[in-house]
Order: sequence, then structure tokens, then C-alpha cells
Amino acid sequence: MEPVRVLFLCTGNSCRSQMAEALLRRVVPTPVVEVVSAGTDPKPVHPYAVLAMREIGVDISTQQSKSLRPFRDQEFDFAITLCDITQQACPSFPGSARHLHWPLADPAAAEGPEAERLAAFRAVRNKLSGHIEGLLRGIFERLLEKTYAEKS
Repeated sequence: MEPVRVLFLCTGNSCRSQMAEALLRRVVPTPVVEVVSAGTDPKPVHPYAVLAMREIGVDISTQQSKSLRPFRDQEFDFAITLCDITQQACPSFPGSARHLHWPLADPAAAEGPEAERLAAFRAVRNKLSGHIEGLLRGIFERLLEKTYAEKS
């Protein structure tokens, strides 16, 4: 059976989308779900994103930021934008069953002492975890649709 394909998009692909990709990958195995992330203006993975994820036992230190360009003509079951800028710039994807928008503040824009900036990354990580839990139902429904389509 073909996996459910999920694309997470944000501007820099340095924080939110990287964390979302890793969180989904942690709860659903690769043969079932293929998850990628990309940005409209990619930047290196933010070190505080790496720290915030490491705190919950998820290592994203080897993940790389990617441009949206190579994914434009690919089919996805879910295309999920994580910021308003990317939602406005987001192209439609062929075969996308759903386009979801989870507007989250960019933790890289947080100012202040290190503890406050890291707290912004933790808050986004925790919000993403909640969204991922909700997404699991949609993934399960899409798997059932694909299974039924293969048997027809």
C-alpha cells in the first residue's frame, strides 16, 4: 500500500516544520507515512529547535532545510502550512486531499534572554504535538481510503 504523504511548510524550514516532521515521524512509522518539510526561503535548522526536540528524546540535529521547489509537482495527501506567510504563498499540490493551516508564531523571532527564547521553541513544540495528535485521525482515514481504493 502507498504511504500517506505529508508535507509541512513554513518560511525558513528551520524550526516549526522541522519539529513537525520529526514529531510525526516519531509516532507513525515510515512505511505508513512519508513525511517531509520544506520552506519558501530555507534557512539552516535552528539550534534551539534541536535543543527543544532533544529534551523530549527526538534528535533533529542531522535534518536539513529544504526548498519547496522540488516538491511543487509531487502529490501529497496533506499539505500543512505553519505560518501565514507560507499559507499565502502555498501552491496547490496535485492530489492533495487536504490543505491544513496551523498558524504558529516563529520561535526564531523570539527576543530576550536565552531562557525566554528557548521557552518559545518549547511552546511551539508542544502546540505542534497537539496538532499532530489531531492529524493522526486524518491519516488513519486516508489510509482506509487508500486501502479501499486498492481493493476496488
